Amino acid sequence: MASTPIKVISADSHMTEPADLWTERLDNKFKDRAPRVIRSEHKGNFIFVAPDIPAFPVAGGFAAGRSGEELKEFMKRANREEGYKAARPSGWDPAERIKDQDVDGVQAEVLYTTLGMPLFGLHDADLQRASFRVYNDWVAEFASYDRRRFHAIALISLEDVAEGARELERAKKIGLKGAMIWGSPPAEAPYWHKSYDPLWQAAQDLEMPLSLHVITGKKPPRSKEEQQKVRTREPSFIRGYMNILHEVQRSLTDIICGGVLMRFPRLKIVSAENDSGWLPHYMYRLDHAFEKFGALMEEPLDMTPGEYVRRNVWATFQDDPVGPMLVNFFGEDNFMWASDFPHTDSTWPHSLEVIARDFKQVPEAVKRKIVCENAARLYQIDLN
Repeated sequence: MASTPIKVISADSHMTEPADLWTERLDNKFKDRAPRVIRSEHKGNFIFVAPDIPAFPVAGGFAAGRSGEELKEFMKRANREEGYKAARPSGWDPAERIKDQDVDGVQAEVLYTTLGMPLFGLHDADLQRASFRVYNDWVAEFASYDRRRFHAIALISLEDVAEGARELERAKKIGLKGAMIWGSPPAEAPYWHKSYDPLWQAAQDLEMPLSLHVITGKKPPRSKEEQQKVRTREPSFIRGYMNILHEVQRSLTDIICGGVLMRFPRLKIVSAENDSGWLPHYMYRLDHAFEKFGALMEEPLDMTPGEYVRRNVWATFQDDPVGPMLVNFFGEDNFMWASDFPHTDSTWPHSLEVIARDFKQVPEAVKRKIVCENAARLYQIDLN
């Protein structure tokens, strides 16, 4: 039986890790600290917990297809009563995943973690490395079910850059297609620092794109009292939703202006789930700053910042009609559409409708690049 031609690729979809993934697979010495899903003692909600990480309500990771009051009711029911019973099994069952791809009209997905995202904030380096290795092995097993339709992304700890480069090499060997690193590194270790050069070199040599995904930063440790103060100042979920983009913008600026893309011209960086409509103005402002202040740089760049972005940076988006209209600024070869399935912000099961609506003013050839061909080229996906 002939395979269905690949016409739509989600460049950023997600897994739903089993609740006991890390408690079952981590070495015994980590078992008491292993990340896990539990029911909170206070409200009885299903939450994901790990040392030094704010508790994460798991239902947000599998609420695809809902908005407004329906989303509110689902989150309440899933968080307080049903837990993983409310999740689509395609988050961990590859046979079910193919069914959900077919429902959405998507033939292949680039697969990112869900519960692994907050683990980038772990302060226990050994636990983080071990947890990431467990995830990488598990998602490689998942992707092996159908290597044409599943293209998984590794998790890489950079607490030790050399160790991170070695894990990136191992990830390549087990069939993973790219890797997530801190979307926002700790303040004492910005990405412009040359201590990261072994990682950039390895990623360039291995042809493994590195993703700066939303909600994967590392912040200084805070006491419970300090965490409580921050929570009480938060006026709404919307505020956090808007502000998380800035972390990756800062990381991109450090990578570009720190000369990383000048020293490693074949390095591929992905801005994942940070939308894309802001990129043209970001590039304009970067180039303006370079024209005005570039002569003051200790290590001058050999191209304008905007030229590095067009050559080395890709960006995913899902429900962002502004981005596709700006291809003349960012470049039609750098945008990649994504469904974000099965997360709350997902376009599933209406992705084809969203694509038709958002790409009305985009030439057909450009649309094909953004919804399929760019991701296929970046991740070496065979479309035949």
